[in-house]
Amino acid sequence: MTPKIDPALHKDKKPSWIKVRLPSNPVFWSTKALVSDLKLHTVCEEAQCPNRWECWSQGSATFMIAGDRCTRACGFCAVKTAKPFALEADEPDRVAEATKRMNLNHVVITAVARDDLQDGGALHFARTIEAVRRENPGIIIEILVPDFNGRDDALQTVVNARAHIFNHNLETVERLTPLVRSRAQYHRSLHVLKRAKEMAGGKVATKSGIMLGLGETESEIFQAMDDLRDSGVTVLTLGQYLRPSEQHLPVVEYIHPDQFANLKEIAERKGFRHVASGPLVRSSYHAADFKPELDLTED
Repeated sequence: MTPKIDPALHKDKKPSWIKVRLPSNPVFWSTKALVSDLKLHTVCEEAQCPNRWECWSQGSATFMIAGDRCTRACGFCAVKTAKPFALEADEPDRVAEATKRMNLNHVVITAVARDDLQDGGALHFARTIEAVRRENPGIIIEILVPDFNGRDDALQTVVNARAHIFNHNLETVERLTPLVRSRAQYHRSLHVLKRAKEMAGGKVATKSGIMLGLGETESEIFQAMDDLRDSGVTVLTLGQYLRPSEQHLPVVEYIHPDQFANLKEIAERKGFRHVASGPLVRSSYHAADFKPELDLTED
């Protein structure tokens, strides 16, 4: 049976440490104009990321390929659920052009879930990675992928394109997975992360993220960390879940910054090489702070 959270637990008033800086840097507006000019989607906008003002002001963005319509309806996500449009064949080249115009040395590429496609959009991912590399041979390419329904052939297609960092988010602890992302499976996500590392012969950094404040316990967080480490993951992000709308899951608890700092220390002791932990941390927040070459030596 799917677990439920009492709506009465929803926290309407955000604490003082949840602050979002509004745009003032002209770079923000030039980034916004470039994304619009190339007719691209960003997870920054579609998922209502609280850091988009800061990141865009620094000239960085997380590109979302394969459209802006997702085939899944996760309880935490602001991306709209609808029947997707056909893939745009020139989208990989437009993403590559954007990275060139922005003079990026690190790019994050994600996508909506495309369960309507046989390969889940894996080939489109691969073509985008290859296009970016052609335009920017020295760029660090990070991908944040869906689970491709656990299909190894789709996963192999993406891995063969040789991104530097392979990210797939666990999102929450095992108990809450049916509530938070009903079409996904906790152990399938762990399988995806483990197999990606194996398929790449260890020559890829694997990364995952967990949202806090949905009702998880501390021991469940520690277990999720252990499960990720057992799957070969060495880069971890921990952030506060923020409710996008009244139609989404309620916030059960706002985690204090001191607790995020404590969890960072614990995760590092467990063997994660790079941990970003804080209320406004998201999967691609300050992504370039991690250097993937540190992850190419097996434990």
